[in-house]
Amino acid sequence: MRYYPVYLDIKNRNCLVVGGGSVGTRKVLMLIACGANVTVVSPVATEELRKLFNNGTVELKERPFEVSDLDDRFLVIGATDDQNVNRGIYAEAERRKLLCNIADRPDQCHFILPSVVNRGDLIIAISTSGKSPAFAKKLRKQIEREFGDEYAEFLNLMGAIRKKLLSEHHEPEAHKHLFEQLIEGGLVQMIKDGETAGVNSLLHEILGAGFDLESLTGTP
Repeated sequence: MRYYPVYLDIKNRNCLVVGGGSVGTRKVLMLIACGANVTVVSPVATEELRKLFNNGTVELKERPFEVSDLDDRFLVIGATDDQNVNRGIYAEAERRKLLCNIADRPDQCHFILPSVVNRGDLIIAISTSGKSPAFAKKLRKQIEREFGDEYAEFLNLMGAIRKKLLSEHHEPEAHKHLFEQLIEGGLVQMIKDGETAGVNSLLHEILGAGFDLESLTGTP
C-alpha cells in the first residue's frame, strides 16, 4: 500500500469514535486536541472518557453502535474488540463515502494514524504504512529527543514575523531569503539557550527596527 500523506483540518468537524476502551480513549484525545467535535459510542467507557463527557468536551452514548450513528459525520474511528462490529462500521462508512479507520486493521482503513511528534505548530508524522507500529514508536522517541520545545517557540516567532511582514505589504516570495537567514543564523539554538539578547540582535540585523521578541510575541 502506498499512502498519500496529508494533514486533515478537522476543527469543528463531527467525528465519531466507536469503542470506549484505552485505544478508543487515545483516539478521542487526539481528535479533541485537533479541535474536532467528538461523539463516542460504547457500552463501556474509561474513567477518562466519562470525565470528558461530564465537562462537556465529548458526547458519550453508552450503548452498542447503531448505523444511524454515522449520520452527519466527517470521519469515524472503530476501536472495539468485536471484529464483526468493526467490519460493519467500515462497510457502512464505505457505502456512505466517509473517512474510516479501524484500529489495527489497515485493510479496513481509508487512512492510517501515524505516530506523531508535536511541538506546537511543528507536527512530525512517522508511518511505516502499518508494517511496524513498534518501529514507528521507536523513531518517534528518537525524534522527540532531537526536537524540543524550542521549536514551538521558534515557529511562534516565525509566524509573528511573517504576519508583520505581510501587514507591511511585502510579497510572500520576498520573505524567503529573510527566513533562510534567520534559520542559518542559529535562531533555534539561541531560543533553546535562552539568549534573548542574541535573538533580538539577529532580528534587528536581518529584519531591521521594530522586530524584537517582546513586540512580536509578548516575551520580554
